[in-house]
Amino acid sequence: MNFLRRIVESNRFQNFITAVIALNAIILGLETSPTVMNAAGAFLHALDQLAVAIFVVELLMKLIVYRLAFFKRAWNIFDFTIVAITLLPAGQGVSVLRALRILRAFRLISTVPSMRKVVEALMRAIPGMVSVLTLLSLVFYVSAVMATKLFGEGFPEWFGTIGASLYSLFQIMTLESWSMGIVRPVMESYPHAWLFFVPFILITTFAVLNLFIAIVVDAMSSHVDVEETQTRDVIELDHREIMNELRALRAEMSKLSSARNEQPQDASADQNKSSTTS
Repeated sequence: MNFLRRIVESNRFQNFITAVIALNAIILGLETSPTVMNAAGAFLHALDQLAVAIFVVELLMKLIVYRLAFFKRAWNIFDFTIVAITLLPAGQGVSVLRALRILRAFRLISTVPSMRKVVEALMRAIPGMVSVLTLLSLVFYVSAVMATKLFGEGFPEWFGTIGASLYSLFQIMTLESWSMGIVRPVMESYPHAWLFFVPFILITTFAVLNLFIAIVVDAMSSHVDVEETQTRDVIELDHREIMNELRALRAEMSKLSSARNEQPQDASADQNKSSTTS
């Protein structure tokens, strides 16, 4: 069991699994090419099956080593779910599951520490992002109602309904053909329409959306601070243990040196006693 644990937790094993995941993602991408499949379809399919077998063996090894503790770690559950989904039979009714095989590429997130840190930081940022998203939704709804009232009659394709207005405003927020595609045609009929669109862009694109970036950066910074604090605590604990061991070793050395110094004195005293007696 200890031998199997050393294998599972070794860096070489983790690097091997990472390489297999990356290679499998490339293979699944090549399978989308009819030319490549006609030339080497059977070989690619065999490599894909080999990768699946390696993933299954890896999970079995971890289950044997960690047992129920395997499911206490979120990343292990993520890996187990991804592999289980891709192992489902792809019959006529569930042929779409074959496309889900590429989900195995997401396992790189759990095997590469830097990617794992980013995802953990994003998870920490979700509460703050929900608040910003709620604010953005409120701004979008109010703006959609205003745009429908103001421009719906003249441009029903873009602002005829709230749904159409929401989609058009989303396009404007992304700055995709917003000026020549939507705003300038609207301004030909409504010259003062810029008084609505310019503040909308400033609020949504340059203010609210930047809050997402600020929240994510703050979450990542906090995550790094937590890791640094944990690392510092571990180093301090190791330092204390080493210092205690050094003190104990020094005390033992002092006792040994004292014992060695007393032995010659006892020997000389015995000699003096024997000479006196004689």
